[in-house]
Amino acid sequence: MNNKYIKLLSNKYINVLFTIIISMFIGAVIILMMGHNPINAYIQLFRASFIGKLNLGTTLEKFVPLFLTALAFAVSSKVGIFNVGVEGELYLGAIVTAWTGVYFSFLPFPLHFLVCVILAVIVGSAWASIPAILKAYWKVNEICVTILMNYVAIYITSYLVNGPLSAKTGVARTLDVAKDITLFQFMRPSRANLGIIIAILIAILIFFILNKTTLGYRIKTVGLNEMHADYVGIDSKKTIVFTMMFSGAIGGIAGLIEVLGVYGYFLDNFSASLAFDGMLAALIVKNDLKMLPFISIFLAALKSGALGMERYTGIPKSLVDTIIAVFIIFATMEILVSFADKIKNKKAKKLEA
Repeated sequence: MNNKYIKLLSNKYINVLFTIIISMFIGAVIILMMGHNPINAYIQLFRASFIGKLNLGTTLEKFVPLFLTALAFAVSSKVGIFNVGVEGELYLGAIVTAWTGVYFSFLPFPLHFLVCVILAVIVGSAWASIPAILKAYWKVNEICVTILMNYVAIYITSYLVNGPLSAKTGVARTLDVAKDITLFQFMRPSRANLGIIIAILIAILIFFILNKTTLGYRIKTVGLNEMHADYVGIDSKKTIVFTMMFSGAIGGIAGLIEVLGVYGYFLDNFSASLAFDGMLAALIVKNDLKMLPFISIFLAALKSGALGMERYTGIPKSLVDTIIAVFIIFATMEILVSFADKIKNKKAKKLEA
């Protein structure tokens, strides 16, 4: 096989695209076995994801938290830390935003909104600093710590929303935040909001920091080799803590957008594993910042279109979860890369012979 085609097969973008095609094909086979038309099913899935203000808006609404939590996980991964605690940071950022939005309503609009952002960032980054310090200074496994801390954060917010901050309604939630600080929903009747602009700006900022600044160089150096970073004068421990706090701040902002842009209040257990979906998106593309928006919109479209597909075809929306699971399995297997490597090895052996 020509070297040009081998390089093409090794391309990570082609690899992800090929994985999507295989996953959709397997989904089509399952649909056929269920007695339905896969072409019609996928047409309805596409229509329910992108056609019409409600459908497209719902996809964009789901895209924002998924993208931001994927960014949060990807950022921490740059220093070799797996921040599995983004879910907790999202919850805490959301609850402090709701509290500030309700009880600081005496502040004028720009200042009120700014205080919400600052507190969400502080709470998210402070929560992320705990596993970061434990990891950097005492080598405590951050995965175990962050998973356990997720439960603590969720239970804290659940207590607050059922107790001191309760709106005293039939549903566990806070009072509505001040109207002037809510993010404009530009695609009604969906809840797509200006939080998407915030998410894009954060992504640009992260890309700039990692690729154009000395801070980004330090983060990448520590991620590659902590001992080497210390040898060349980079404080690896401080860099790990800072990067993890940066990751937590992004999680806090994701929570803020859910409160100010989607609900207008904090709703108990509002997150249906949003951060874990974001983590999966980041893992699928191996924390490639350029690919994160595309994989995030793909997963968001699958999730938002699943209900419409079920409504019009009778195919259960759980099939979409099956497709996502298959997609993750094949993405981690790196089919094309391993295939290209085999071809390279065969060529090398022939040349040696």
